[in-house]
Amino acid sequence: MKELKSQALLENALQIAYQAGQHLNRFYNGEVSLQTKTKSDKTPVTSADLFVSQFLIEKLTALTPNIPVLSEESCQVSPEQRQQWHTYWLIDPLDGTQQFINRTDQFSVLIALVQQNKAILGIIHAPVLKQTYYTMQGHGAYKQSEHSLEQLQARKIDLSHSVNIAVGSKSAEQKVRSILNPNYQYEFTIYGSSGLKTALVAEGRADCYLRLGQTGEWDTAAAQAILQEIGGDIVDLQFSPLSYNQRKTLINPDFLAHADKNACWQKIFQLT
Repeated sequence: MKELKSQALLENALQIAYQAGQHLNRFYNGEVSLQTKTKSDKTPVTSADLFVSQFLIEKLTALTPNIPVLSEESCQVSPEQRQQWHTYWLIDPLDGTQQFINRTDQFSVLIALVQQNKAILGIIHAPVLKQTYYTMQGHGAYKQSEHSLEQLQARKIDLSHSVNIAVGSKSAEQKVRSILNPNYQYEFTIYGSSGLKTALVAEGRADCYLRLGQTGEWDTAAAQAILQEIGGDIVDLQFSPLSYNQRKTLINPDFLAHADKNACWQKIFQLT
C-alpha cells in the first residue's frame, strides 16, 4: 500500500504520460502517418490510439511488473480474470479520438491506478494544450501548465447564479436541458474529451459535467480520483459513486461529475 502511494510512483507515471503525449503530437503534427478506422461500436480508432496504447502498456509494465494494465484498446479480458486483480492500471491512450481527428486540440492521455475498485492515482494529460491534471490519493490534486503549478480547490456551487454545465455537443446540451429544474439559471460549456470536461469541473471553470451516453471505465477513473481528492465525485444517476472492475461490463452508467458533495444536485437535475 505504501509503495503504491509513493511520490516516486506518481512522478514516474507522469513522465510516462508526458512521453505518451509526445507520441500523440507526432501523429497530430503529421510527423507520423495517421490511419483511421471504425470499431464495432461505430466509434473511431486511429493508429495513434493503438501505438500509444502499446507504449503505455510496455512502460507501465516495466514500472510495476506485477500490476496488470487494462487499456481501452486492449480490454478483451474476461470478467473472471479481472476479478482476480486487486490492483491494476486503467488507461485511455487517446481520450477524445474524434476531437483528435477534428483537430480541436481537446484530447488527452488518461492514466489511473485502481486499487480495491477505486482509483487512487489519476493523470489527465492534454499534450497540445500543455496542461496536466493529476493526483495521488491523500496528497492533493494539481494542475500543471506550461509555466505554473497550482493546487486544485473545489468551488462551491451558488444557485443564486447560473449553473455552468460541461457537455460534449449541442445535442448533448439538449438532452441535459430536458431534465433540468426550470427554477434555476443555466449556461453550457461545450468542450472536448470526457477527461477534459471533468478537468473543467476540477479547476472551477464548470460546476458539473453530466454525461447521458456511453463511456468506458477508462474514461472516468483518473478524473474521479482527482475530483474525490478535492471533495467532489463522479456519481451515477442514483448519486452513488462510480466504482471499477465490479461488473461484467466495462461500460459506465450515465453519470454526473461534480466538485461539491454538499450541493443539492437532486434539486437541479430532475431524474425521477
